[in-house]
Amino acid sequence: MSTEKATERFLRYIAVDTASDENTGTSPSTKKQYDLAGMLLDELKAMGVPEEDISFDSEHCYVYCRLKASEGVDGTLPKIGFIAHMDTSPEAPGACVSPKIIENYDGRDIDLGNGKVLSPEFFPDLKLYTGQTLITTDGSTLLGADDKAGVAEIMSMAAFFMTHPEEPHGEIRIAFTPDEEIGEGNKHFDVSRFGANYAYTVDGGRIGEISYENFNAASAVITVNGRNVHPGDAYGKMINSLRIAEKIDALIPDSERPETTRDHEGFFHLFEMSGTCEKTVMRYLIRDHDMKLFEEKKSRIEDICAKVMADNPGTVITAEISDTYYNMISKIMPDNAFIIERCESAMKRVGITPFSEPIRGGTDGATLSFMGVPCPNICSGGHNYHGVYEYVCRESIEKITELLIEIARCR
Repeated sequence: MSTEKATERFLRYIAVDTASDENTGTSPSTKKQYDLAGMLLDELKAMGVPEEDISFDSEHCYVYCRLKASEGVDGTLPKIGFIAHMDTSPEAPGACVSPKIIENYDGRDIDLGNGKVLSPEFFPDLKLYTGQTLITTDGSTLLGADDKAGVAEIMSMAAFFMTHPEEPHGEIRIAFTPDEEIGEGNKHFDVSRFGANYAYTVDGGRIGEISYENFNAASAVITVNGRNVHPGDAYGKMINSLRIAEKIDALIPDSERPETTRDHEGFFHLFEMSGTCEKTVMRYLIRDHDMKLFEEKKSRIEDICAKVMADNPGTVITAEISDTYYNMISKIMPDNAFIIERCESAMKRVGITPFSEPIRGGTDGATLSFMGVPCPNICSGGHNYHGVYEYVCRESIEKITELLIEIARCR
Protein backbone atom coordinates (compact mmCIF):
# COMPACT_ATOMS: atom_id res chain seq x y z
CA MET A 1 0.00 0.00 0.00
CA SER A 2 1.37 3.40 -0.96
CA THR A 3 1.35 5.89 1.93
CA GLU A 4 4.43 7.93 1.02
CA LYS A 5 2.41 11.15 0.97
CA ALA A 6 1.83 10.94 4.70
CA THR A 7 5.42 11.94 5.39
CA GLU A 8 5.29 14.65 2.75
CA ARG A 9 2.21 16.09 4.39
CA PHE A 10 3.84 15.96 7.79
CA LEU A 11 6.89 17.90 6.61
CA ARG A 12 4.62 20.50 5.04
CA TYR A 13 2.52 20.90 8.18
CA ILE A 14 5.43 21.30 10.61
CA ALA A 15 6.61 24.30 8.58
CA VAL A 16 3.55 26.17 9.90
CA ASP A 17 3.95 27.67 13.37
CA THR A 18 0.81 26.79 15.33
CA ALA A 19 1.94 27.12 18.94
CA SER A 20 -0.92 27.83 21.33
CA ASP A 21 -0.67 30.35 24.18
CA GLU A 22 -2.49 29.99 27.48
CA ASN A 23 -2.05 33.68 28.30
CA THR A 24 -4.11 35.28 25.52
CA GLY A 25 -7.56 34.45 26.82
CA THR A 26 -8.91 34.00 23.28
CA SER A 27 -10.29 30.97 21.41
CA PRO A 28 -8.28 29.97 19.51
CA SER A 29 -5.47 31.23 21.67
CA THR A 30 -3.35 32.19 18.64
CA LYS A 31 -4.41 33.37 15.19
CA LYS A 32 -1.63 31.42 13.48
CA GLN A 33 -3.54 28.18 14.05
CA TYR A 34 -5.86 29.40 11.29
CA ASP A 35 -2.95 29.04 8.83
CA LEU A 36 -2.87 25.26 9.18
CA ALA A 37 -6.65 25.03 9.32
CA GLY A 38 -6.82 26.85 5.99
CA MET A 39 -4.33 24.42 4.44
CA LEU A 40 -6.35 21.45 5.62
CA LEU A 41 -9.60 22.87 4.28
CA ASP A 42 -8.00 23.48 0.88
CA GLU A 43 -6.51 19.99 0.79
CA LEU A 44 -9.79 18.31 1.71
CA LYS A 45 -11.51 20.14 -1.14
CA ALA A 46 -8.67 19.25 -3.51
CA MET A 47 -9.13 15.56 -2.60
CA GLY A 48 -12.67 15.80 -3.89
CA VAL A 49 -14.53 15.95 -0.57
CA PRO A 50 -17.77 17.81 -1.39
CA GLU A 51 -18.00 21.24 0.21
CA GLU A 52 -21.22 20.29 1.97
CA ASP A 53 -19.27 17.56 3.79
CA ILE A 54 -16.68 20.02 5.12
CA SER A 55 -17.53 22.28 8.03
CA PHE A 56 -15.37 25.01 9.53
CA ASP A 57 -16.00 26.76 12.81
CA SER A 58 -14.39 30.01 11.69
CA GLU A 59 -14.91 31.67 15.07
CA HIS A 60 -13.03 29.05 17.08
CA CYS A 61 -10.90 27.29 14.40
CA TYR A 62 -12.29 23.75 14.34
CA VAL A 63 -12.24 21.72 11.11
CA TYR A 64 -14.89 19.00 10.66
CA CYS A 65 -15.22 16.63 7.72
CA ARG A 66 -17.45 13.75 6.68
CA LEU A 67 -16.44 10.97 4.32
CA LYS A 68 -19.63 9.32 3.12
CA ALA A 69 -19.90 5.56 3.40
CA SER A 70 -18.81 3.75 0.27
CA GLU A 71 -21.50 2.61 -2.13
CA GLY A 72 -23.43 -0.45 -1.01
CA VAL A 73 -22.27 -0.34 2.62
CA ASP A 74 -24.89 -0.75 5.32
CA GLY A 75 -25.97 2.75 6.32
CA THR A 76 -26.67 1.67 9.88
CA LEU A 77 -23.00 1.03 10.68
CA PRO A 78 -21.54 3.21 13.43
CA LYS A 79 -19.83 6.40 12.31
CA ILE A 80 -16.14 6.18 13.24
CA GLY A 81 -14.29 9.39 14.07
CA PHE A 82 -10.61 10.37 13.97
CA ILE A 83 -9.30 13.45 15.77
CA ALA A 84 -5.97 15.28 15.91
CA HIS A 85 -4.98 18.71 17.16
CA MET A 86 -3.38 21.42 15.07
CA ASP A 87 -1.56 23.37 17.77
CA THR A 88 1.88 22.64 19.17
CA SER A 89 3.13 23.11 22.70
CA PRO A 90 4.24 26.58 23.79
CA GLU A 91 6.91 24.94 25.97
CA ALA A 92 9.48 25.12 23.15
CA PRO A 93 9.84 27.30 20.03
CA GLY A 94 7.55 26.19 17.21
CA ALA A 95 8.54 28.62 14.45
CA CYS A 96 11.13 28.03 11.72
CA VAL A 97 11.22 24.27 12.27
CA SER A 98 14.14 22.83 10.30
CA PRO A 99 13.84 19.03 10.39
CA LYS A 100 16.78 16.70 9.92
CA ILE A 101 16.26 13.45 8.02
CA ILE A 102 18.45 10.58 9.21
CA GLU A 103 18.16 7.64 6.85
CA ASN A 104 19.20 4.12 7.88
CA TYR A 105 19.73 5.19 11.50
CA ASP A 106 22.73 3.39 12.98
CA GLY A 107 21.64 3.35 16.63
CA ARG A 108 24.21 5.91 17.75
CA ASP A 109 24.08 9.45 19.10
CA ILE A 110 22.59 12.05 16.76
CA ASP A 111 24.14 15.52 16.84
CA LEU A 112 21.06 17.68 16.35
CA GLY A 113 22.95 20.96 16.35
CA ASN A 114 22.74 23.94 18.66
CA GLY A 115 24.60 21.95 21.30
CA LYS A 116 21.92 19.24 21.57
CA VAL A 117 22.56 15.50 21.20
CA LEU A 118 19.81 12.91 20.82
CA SER A 119 21.31 9.87 22.50
CA PRO A 120 19.96 6.34 23.07
CA GLU A 121 21.71 6.50 26.46
CA PHE A 122 18.99 8.89 27.63
CA PHE A 123 16.30 8.01 25.08
CA PRO A 124 16.51 4.21 24.73
CA ASP A 125 13.49 3.99 22.39
CA LEU A 126 15.81 5.23 19.64
CA LYS A 127 17.19 1.70 19.40
CA LEU A 128 13.78 0.52 18.16
CA TYR A 129 14.39 2.42 14.93
CA THR A 130 17.82 1.14 13.93
CA GLY A 131 17.87 0.82 10.15
CA GLN A 132 14.86 3.10 9.68
CA THR A 133 14.50 6.78 8.82
CA LEU A 134 14.22 9.30 11.65
CA ILE A 135 12.96 12.85 11.43
CA THR A 136 14.41 15.03 14.18
CA THR A 137 14.76 18.70 15.09
CA ASP A 138 17.84 20.84 14.59
CA GLY A 139 18.11 21.32 18.34
CA SER A 140 16.52 24.77 18.38
CA THR A 141 12.77 24.06 18.12
CA LEU A 142 10.30 21.30 18.76
CA LEU A 143 9.41 19.14 15.76
CA GLY A 144 5.62 19.23 15.84
CA ALA A 145 4.93 15.50 15.61
CA ASP A 146 2.59 16.24 18.51
CA ASP A 147 0.22 16.29 16.79
CA LYS A 148 0.97 17.10 13.17
CA ALA A 149 1.94 13.47 12.67
CA GLY A 150 -1.64 12.60 13.64
CA VAL A 151 -3.00 15.31 11.35
CA ALA A 152 -0.92 14.01 8.42
CA GLU A 153 -1.95 10.40 9.04
CA ILE A 154 -5.66 11.26 9.16
CA MET A 155 -5.43 13.44 6.05
CA SER A 156 -3.60 10.67 4.19
CA MET A 157 -6.26 8.18 5.23
CA ALA A 158 -8.90 10.53 3.85
CA ALA A 159 -6.98 10.89 0.59
CA PHE A 160 -6.77 7.11 0.27
CA PHE A 161 -10.52 6.60 0.54
CA MET A 162 -11.25 9.50 -1.79
CA THR A 163 -9.02 7.92 -4.46
CA HIS A 164 -10.16 4.34 -3.79
CA PRO A 165 -13.97 4.42 -3.87
CA GLU A 166 -13.99 0.64 -4.27
CA GLU A 167 -12.71 0.20 -0.71
CA PRO A 168 -15.69 -0.62 1.56
CA HIS A 169 -16.05 1.58 4.63
CA GLY A 170 -18.78 3.09 6.74
CA GLU A 171 -19.19 6.79 7.30
CA ILE A 172 -16.01 8.42 8.62
CA ARG A 173 -15.94 11.61 10.68
CA ILE A 174 -12.83 13.76 11.04
CA ALA A 175 -12.04 16.68 13.34
CA PHE A 176 -8.98 18.88 13.75
CA THR A 177 -8.94 20.97 16.90
CA PRO A 178 -7.00 23.98 18.24
CA ASP A 179 -5.49 24.58 21.68
CA GLU A 180 -5.21 20.99 22.90
CA GLU A 181 -1.80 21.74 24.36
CA ILE A 182 -3.24 24.30 26.76
CA GLY A 183 -6.14 22.06 27.79
CA GLU A 184 -8.79 23.77 25.66
CA GLY A 185 -9.10 21.43 22.69
CA ASN A 186 -12.70 20.62 23.56
CA LYS A 187 -13.69 24.07 24.80
CA HIS A 188 -15.84 24.73 21.72
CA PHE A 189 -15.98 21.22 20.25
CA ASP A 190 -19.36 20.60 18.61
CA VAL A 191 -20.25 16.95 19.23
CA SER A 192 -23.32 17.08 17.00
CA ARG A 193 -21.38 18.65 14.14
CA PHE A 194 -18.68 16.00 14.53
CA GLY A 195 -21.35 13.30 14.38
CA ALA A 196 -19.31 10.23 15.29
CA ASN A 197 -20.65 7.37 17.40
CA TYR A 198 -17.15 6.72 18.70
CA ALA A 199 -13.71 7.98 17.79
CA TYR A 200 -9.97 7.75 18.20
CA THR A 201 -7.63 10.61 19.00
CA VAL A 202 -4.49 9.99 16.95
CA ASP A 203 -2.25 11.70 19.47
CA GLY A 204 -0.25 8.98 21.18
CA GLY A 205 3.40 8.06 21.03
CA ARG A 206 5.26 4.96 19.89
CA ILE A 207 3.72 2.87 17.17
CA GLY A 208 1.41 0.20 18.59
CA GLU A 209 0.28 2.25 21.57
CA ILE A 210 -3.41 2.34 22.41
CA SER A 211 -4.56 3.99 25.62
CA TYR A 212 -7.93 4.00 27.29
CA GLU A 213 -6.84 5.07 30.77
CA ASN A 214 -5.74 8.54 31.79
CA PHE A 215 -5.36 10.55 34.95
CA ASN A 216 -8.16 12.10 36.89
CA ALA A 217 -6.87 15.65 37.09
CA ALA A 218 -7.32 18.69 39.28
CA SER A 219 -5.47 21.93 39.92
CA ALA A 220 -4.95 23.58 43.28
CA VAL A 221 -4.14 27.23 43.90
CA ILE A 222 -2.97 27.77 47.46
CA THR A 223 -2.67 31.32 48.72
CA VAL A 224 -0.73 32.00 51.91
CA ASN A 225 -1.29 35.40 53.52
CA GLY A 226 1.30 36.38 56.11
CA ARG A 227 2.24 39.65 57.80
CA ASN A 228 5.14 41.81 56.73
CA VAL A 229 6.89 44.22 59.05
CA HIS A 230 10.37 45.71 59.09
CA PRO A 231 12.79 42.84 59.81
CA GLY A 232 14.50 44.91 62.46
CA ASP A 233 11.26 45.03 64.41
CA ALA A 234 9.89 41.60 63.39
CA TYR A 235 10.04 39.74 66.71
CA GLY A 236 6.61 38.32 67.51
CA LYS A 237 5.01 40.22 64.64
CA MET A 238 6.26 38.98 61.26
CA ILE A 239 4.60 36.03 59.55
CA ASN A 240 6.71 35.16 56.51
CA SER A 241 4.34 33.65 53.94
CA LEU A 242 7.26 32.18 51.97
CA ARG A 243 8.36 30.16 54.98
CA ILE A 244 4.78 29.02 55.64
CA ALA A 245 4.51 27.91 52.01
CA GLU A 246 7.63 25.79 52.47
CA LYS A 247 5.94 24.05 55.39
CA ILE A 248 2.93 23.18 53.24
CA ASP A 249 5.03 21.60 50.53
CA ALA A 250 7.18 19.77 53.08
CA LEU A 251 4.10 17.81 54.22
CA ILE A 252 3.78 16.19 50.78
CA PRO A 253 5.98 13.05 50.68
CA ASP A 254 8.76 12.93 48.11
CA SER A 255 7.32 9.55 47.05
CA GLU A 256 4.27 11.36 45.65
CA ARG A 257 6.02 13.71 43.23
CA PRO A 258 6.09 13.36 39.40
CA GLU A 259 9.80 12.55 39.44
CA THR A 260 9.30 9.56 41.77
CA THR A 261 6.11 8.04 40.32
CA ARG A 262 5.24 6.03 37.21
CA ASP A 263 2.60 3.78 35.60
CA HIS A 264 -0.66 4.15 37.57
CA GLU A 265 0.88 6.07 40.47
CA GLY A 266 -0.55 9.52 41.09
CA PHE A 267 1.23 12.63 42.31
CA PHE A 268 1.19 16.21 43.56
CA HIS A 269 3.20 18.56 41.34
CA LEU A 270 4.21 21.99 42.59
CA PHE A 271 4.89 23.66 39.25
CA GLU A 272 4.83 27.33 40.22
CA MET A 273 5.40 29.37 43.37
CA SER A 274 5.79 33.10 43.68
CA GLY A 275 5.45 35.55 46.48
CA THR A 276 6.80 37.90 49.08
CA CYS A 277 6.89 37.90 52.86
CA GLU A 278 3.33 39.23 52.80
CA LYS A 279 1.73 36.82 50.31
CA THR A 280 2.72 33.64 48.46
CA VAL A 281 0.80 31.74 45.80
CA MET A 282 1.50 28.05 45.09
CA ARG A 283 0.11 26.14 42.11
CA TYR A 284 -0.21 22.37 42.11
CA LEU A 285 -1.35 19.68 39.71
CA ILE A 286 -3.11 16.78 41.41
CA ARG A 287 -3.24 13.50 39.48
CA ASP A 288 -4.37 9.90 40.03
CA HIS A 289 -5.84 7.15 37.86
CA ASP A 290 -7.93 5.83 40.74
CA MET A 291 -10.94 8.01 41.55
CA LYS A 292 -10.91 7.13 45.25
CA LEU A 293 -7.23 8.04 45.56
CA PHE A 294 -7.84 11.18 43.50
CA GLU A 295 -10.51 12.39 45.91
CA GLU A 296 -8.24 11.52 48.84
CA LYS A 297 -5.44 13.62 47.38
CA LYS A 298 -7.70 16.65 47.01
CA SER A 299 -8.89 16.26 50.60
CA ARG A 300 -5.33 15.89 51.80
CA ILE A 301 -4.32 19.22 50.28
CA GLU A 302 -7.14 20.88 52.19
CA ASP A 303 -6.17 19.09 55.42
CA ILE A 304 -2.52 20.11 55.02
CA CYS A 305 -3.49 23.75 54.56
CA ALA A 306 -5.78 23.62 57.61
CA LYS A 307 -3.04 22.05 59.76
CA VAL A 308 -0.38 24.57 58.75
CA MET A 309 -2.77 27.47 59.34
CA ALA A 310 -3.64 26.09 62.79
CA ASP A 311 0.05 25.63 63.64
CA ASN A 312 0.86 29.20 62.58
CA PRO A 313 -1.59 31.61 64.26
CA GLY A 314 -2.26 34.78 62.30
CA THR A 315 -1.65 33.08 58.94
CA VAL A 316 -4.57 32.89 56.48
CA ILE A 317 -4.36 30.06 53.95
CA THR A 318 -6.90 29.33 51.21
CA ALA A 319 -6.94 26.40 48.79
CA GLU A 320 -8.96 26.63 45.56
CA ILE A 321 -9.23 23.18 43.98
CA SER A 322 -10.90 22.60 40.62
CA ASP A 323 -11.25 19.42 38.57
CA THR A 324 -9.86 19.44 35.05
CA TYR A 325 -10.70 16.06 33.50
CA TYR A 326 -11.43 12.46 34.46
CA ASN A 327 -10.26 8.95 33.60
CA MET A 328 -11.99 7.83 30.41
CA ILE A 329 -11.75 4.13 31.31
CA SER A 330 -15.17 4.35 32.98
CA LYS A 331 -16.68 5.36 29.61
CA ILE A 332 -14.87 2.69 27.58
CA MET A 333 -14.58 -0.42 29.73
CA PRO A 334 -16.42 -2.73 29.71
CA ASP A 335 -19.39 -1.44 27.71
CA ASN A 336 -17.35 -0.09 24.79
CA ALA A 337 -14.47 -2.55 24.83
CA PHE A 338 -15.21 -3.30 21.16
CA ILE A 339 -13.59 0.05 20.25
CA ILE A 340 -10.28 -1.18 21.65
CA GLU A 341 -10.72 -4.63 20.11
CA ARG A 342 -11.35 -3.11 16.67
CA CYS A 343 -8.12 -1.14 16.85
CA GLU A 344 -6.04 -4.02 18.18
CA SER A 345 -7.34 -6.35 15.48
CA ALA A 346 -6.54 -3.76 12.80
CA MET A 347 -3.02 -3.34 14.20
CA LYS A 348 -2.38 -7.07 13.98
CA ARG A 349 -3.66 -7.21 10.39
CA VAL A 350 -1.19 -4.54 9.27
CA GLY A 351 1.74 -5.99 11.21
CA ILE A 352 1.76 -3.72 14.28
CA THR A 353 2.13 -5.22 17.74
CA PRO A 354 -0.41 -3.50 20.01
CA PHE A 355 0.34 -2.56 23.59
CA SER A 356 -1.62 -0.61 26.15
CA GLU A 357 -0.25 1.94 28.58
CA PRO A 358 -2.02 4.29 30.97
CA ILE A 359 -1.68 7.91 29.93
CA ARG A 360 0.10 9.94 32.56
CA GLY A 361 -1.80 12.99 31.42
CA GLY A 362 -4.99 13.66 29.51
CA THR A 363 -6.25 13.89 25.94
CA ASP A 364 -9.11 15.52 24.09
CA GLY A 365 -10.51 12.01 23.92
CA ALA A 366 -10.85 11.82 27.68
CA THR A 367 -13.12 14.85 27.77
CA LEU A 368 -14.99 13.72 24.66
CA SER A 369 -15.67 10.37 26.30
CA PHE A 370 -17.55 12.24 29.01
CA MET A 371 -19.35 14.28 26.33
CA GLY A 372 -20.88 11.10 24.90
CA VAL A 373 -18.26 10.05 22.31
CA PRO A 374 -16.09 7.19 23.65
CA CYS A 375 -12.65 8.08 22.41
CA PRO A 376 -9.44 6.19 23.27
CA ASN A 377 -6.06 7.51 22.19
CA ILE A 378 -3.88 5.72 19.66
CA CYS A 379 -0.32 6.12 18.44
CA SER A 380 0.81 8.85 16.07
CA GLY A 381 4.44 7.70 16.13
CA GLY A 382 6.36 10.48 17.85
CA HIS A 383 8.64 10.62 20.88
CA ASN A 384 9.92 13.25 23.34
CA TYR A 385 7.11 15.70 22.77
CA HIS A 386 7.22 19.38 23.79
CA GLY A 387 10.94 19.88 23.38
CA VAL A 388 13.96 20.00 21.10
CA TYR A 389 14.58 16.24 21.44
CA GLU A 390 11.32 15.37 19.69
CA TYR A 391 11.53 12.90 16.83
CA VAL A 392 9.39 10.59 14.72
CA CYS A 393 10.11 7.62 12.46
CA ARG A 394 9.04 7.91 8.82
CA GLU A 395 8.10 4.25 8.64
CA SER A 396 5.84 4.73 11.67
CA ILE A 397 3.99 7.60 10.01
CA GLU A 398 3.37 5.49 6.95
CA LYS A 399 2.36 2.38 8.89
CA ILE A 400 -0.02 4.32 11.16
CA THR A 401 -1.69 5.77 8.07
CA GLU A 402 -2.21 2.18 6.93
CA LEU A 403 -3.62 1.39 10.39
CA LEU A 404 -6.22 4.17 10.21
CA ILE A 405 -7.34 2.91 6.81
CA GLU A 406 -7.65 -0.59 8.23
CA ILE A 407 -9.65 0.57 11.26
CA ALA A 408 -12.12 2.35 8.99
CA ARG A 409 -12.49 -0.53 6.52
CA CYS A 410 -15.49 -2.80 6.75
CA ARG A 411 -14.36 -6.10 8.29
